[in-house]
Amino acid sequence: MCAACPPQSPAVAKTEIMLDGDSPLLAATFAYWDNILGPRVRHIWAPKCEQLLLSDGEITFLANHTLNGEILRSAKSGAIDVKFFVLSEKGVIIISLIFDGNMNGDRSTYALSVILPQTELGFYLPLHRLCVDRLTHIIRKGRIWMYKGQSIISFLTTEITPIMELFSSMKTHGVPQEVQIKDTVLNDDDIGDSCHEDFLHKAISSHLQTCGCSVVVGSNPLKVNKMVRTLCLFLTPTERKCSRLANTSGSFKYNSGLFVQGLLKDSTGSFVLPYRQIMYAPYPTTHIDVDVNTVMQMAPCHEHIYNQQNYMSMELVTLQKTASEDVEIPDTLIHMDEGFTPNLNIFQDVMNRDTLVKSFLDQIFQLKSGLSLRNVFLAQFLLVLHRKAQTVIKYIEDETQRGKKPFKSLRNLKVDLDLTVEGDLSIIMAMAEKLKPGLHSFIFGKSFHTSVQERDVLMSL
Repeated sequence: MCAACPPQSPAVAKTEIMLDGDSPLLAATFAYWDNILGPRVRHIWAPKCEQLLLSDGEITFLANHTLNGEILRSAKSGAIDVKFFVLSEKGVIIISLIFDGNMNGDRSTYALSVILPQTELGFYLPLHRLCVDRLTHIIRKGRIWMYKGQSIISFLTTEITPIMELFSSMKTHGVPQEVQIKDTVLNDDDIGDSCHEDFLHKAISSHLQTCGCSVVVGSNPLKVNKMVRTLCLFLTPTERKCSRLANTSGSFKYNSGLFVQGLLKDSTGSFVLPYRQIMYAPYPTTHIDVDVNTVMQMAPCHEHIYNQQNYMSMELVTLQKTASEDVEIPDTLIHMDEGFTPNLNIFQDVMNRDTLVKSFLDQIFQLKSGLSLRNVFLAQFLLVLHRKAQTVIKYIEDETQRGKKPFKSLRNLKVDLDLTVEGDLSIIMAMAEKLKPGLHSFIFGKSFHTSVQERDVLMSL
């Protein structure tokens, strides 16, 4: 039996979390396998609400279900298994991450799970990757806490609370699957009515170059949300459901993993992004300030992923070194949310100008507003981008015999596919990256090339 996890009383320890709105999550649980008593629940986190949807006993029963059969688990050391349960008879879905951990020298199997009503399945599925990525990194850090005998429950509480807050905000302020063009800048009679022409061009272009991931900040929630909806027009319906509008009655925190999110500045007119969360984002991000009409973007996808892996590794190493000392780990290391402002070098000016978005904007504003014609023109533009991205993928597959040899004909690709303008190439490569993850790094060589080196490479071809 795990010495650090004694058999609990029938009343499992529980933490109630205060949320601003209703939460689609019923509970989060931390369970472990006891060699004598079988699956046991160590702790429950649930949103504090007047109506009790699941009793503690029901939550415990469901959490125990996630570890049934794991006694024969034969996974590699450090592996984290993701399991998705749909229990129709109970009307719930459970997302559970199974992993091995060492608590004070006793090795056991653990499960960190979230429970939602089955009716929220459609709401959850677009957020599945975001949820799993967040829980996975929590587990990586939690293993260090467990190994050193630190308070794993207090650590998990600080990490699970933001996830519950995120799901609650997505339920109330998530972007709908269908965005009406009449609610966006593209419905204006003329380009420049709502925002400067060059600003709109740079915002959409950079948004597409960073794989559709953008943060829109400003003081006016109506102006921020109009830009958010405009950028969401260039996303798929699933990606829109993983985007969030600004809260008119208060400001949300930045959350990595969302495609587009609107955030309000504080009373002083400033907004600070958390460094850790920005680095956790699966794609590079565009920063758009609608107050001063500025657009900045992170490094290209392959460089961002390289920097992300370095940062995560350094974070774990730092945590391990701190935990190795016989002192209590300070709470500041749990978050490591050292802030920074967009004028630091993690964000850069939009250097790559394009012709695709410029031509699209020039033409769409020549069409009469208020009619469905602009919707059709937008759909045609997105289809062209998608087809170009597919063509790039097929071109590279043919030239490299499906990755069996290195790609050495970037010059020919640019000429043959009419992508000689750097901005056009960046947009299409970003779309191709989402269709074929890893393609960006494969094309531009070693993943540690900086964006400056990448531009030098492009200019020399």
